Amino acid sequence: MTTRRDLAGLLGAGAVAATALTLASKEASAQAATTNTFERILSSKKLRMGAVAAGQPWTFKDRATGKWGGQFVDIGTALAADMDVQLEIVETTWGNAVLDIQADKIDIMFGMNLTPKRALVVDYTSTVYDSALVVIARPGFEPKNWADLNDPKIKISVDVGSAHDHVAARLCPKAQIVRFKSLEEATLALRSGRVDAQSIFWMGGVRAVKRDPGLGKVIVPQPMFGSTSNAIVRRETDKTWRDFASAWITYSRGLGLIREAVVNSLAQVDLTLDDIPPGVTF
Repeated sequence: MTTRRDLAGLLGAGAVAATALTLASKEASAQAATTNTFERILSSKKLRMGAVAAGQPWTFKDRATGKWGGQFVDIGTALAADMDVQLEIVETTWGNAVLDIQADKIDIMFGMNLTPKRALVVDYTSTVYDSALVVIARPGFEPKNWADLNDPKIKISVDVGSAHDHVAARLCPKAQIVRFKSLEEATLALRSGRVDAQSIFWMGGVRAVKRDPGLGKVIVPQPMFGSTSNAIVRRETDKTWRDFASAWITYSRGLGLIREAVVNSLAQVDLTLDDIPPGVTF
């Protein structure tokens, strides 16, 4: 027969056990919370970088060999080497990169231009390089400045939500901004004559016209505007990973590593420094 004293003892033991489990759970949570991205990369010896399979000259995957290449693969490889860790490429898309960062699928994604909406949910590193905004104008249409494009009769294609979209909408509020899900769809709209111009950064614009001269002409509307190409990382209370990545990028720009990676990537898509529009720097 269980007495009240026995019952009290059992209840007390149960309370102690429950308290111990609660404390253990809180301690485990606290330890998990203190393990930031930087510490995890160093402890796991693995840096997960997002890359787009068909994103030349930025990133690309060789279908025959499965090998990755492009300027950001070169840059990511150098970053991993300086951290004494292995670079792991995780395939993503420009549109899904922010979600993959938030879902902890990747640790860093290069080639992300600054936009206010992205900055609300992820952290940006320092500038990897400057990126001037240009337009690919259809044959026969040669705007010299943004005022020539800021006309209700002019249709400009953009990939929705991108820096191309934000900058074009701000500089050409009177024009018809036609939004598409991807950069490729925006280019196809120009090729098919549905728009008069495509808003795009110089690297993508120059490559597109070099591959398909029938698209039109790359023009740098005056005055020159643009954005910066940065990397994004997960937003967390401890900013060690963001700060380290930013410091490494600044260091690598000073050494010329970033420029070398860009120039090498241009050569891979049959572009030379002579193909760069006058006045554009990186």
